[in-house]
Amino acid sequence: MTESTENQFETGAVVYDSASGNVGEYRGTAGPYALLRPVGGGREWETRPESLRPATPGERLGAGVRAANSRSSQHAQEPPVPVRDCAACADLAGLRDDARARHDGSAETDADVLLRRHQRRYHAPLLGLKEYEPAPNASDGAEYETSCTECAAGSGARRRPADVEEWQRGHARDTGHARYRRTVADYAVCGLQAPVP
Repeated sequence: MTESTENQFETGAVVYDSASGNVGEYRGTAGPYALLRPVGGGREWETRPESLRPATPGERLGAGVRAANSRSSQHAQEPPVPVRDCAACADLAGLRDDARARHDGSAETDADVLLRRHQRRYHAPLLGLKEYEPAPNASDGAEYETSCTECAAGSGARRRPADVEEWQRGHARDTGHARYRRTVADYAVCGLQAPVP
């Protein structure tokens, strides 16, 4: 990204991306690309800096209305509740609580999505377990890992989300790299189980 384009937009500025036809919040740069995310939070996307311009008042209003409608539908759906004695559920709920405390709606939504995905994968069988369905192994805690998408450096598996975030902040500070891929893994047991009455 050229210096003039970098200085043109501040983090959080609402811009129009002509390449995708979407309005988003400017988040910074990753190599030659500009990073944007939907107004109100969501998955970031990359675009060429030359495709950006300030959003018009109408585009800003439309994006704001879509974000408000999205939030309204999300709030209508109750946030997932952690399953008792599941370390992964507790950790993901903790990430959500931290995001909520920071007023980071995007990270809060991400944590809810990860928690729902985890529960669909590992806890749905608890409603009526079938033969050889996996069930979470509460004796093994979850593991967290992040890797830099710009240089492939990684944190390695860590037991606490805070340790991964600390590594990520240090790597970003040392290298200036802004994009990371985060994963959460937990352990399951898989055996013949009777249905829950």
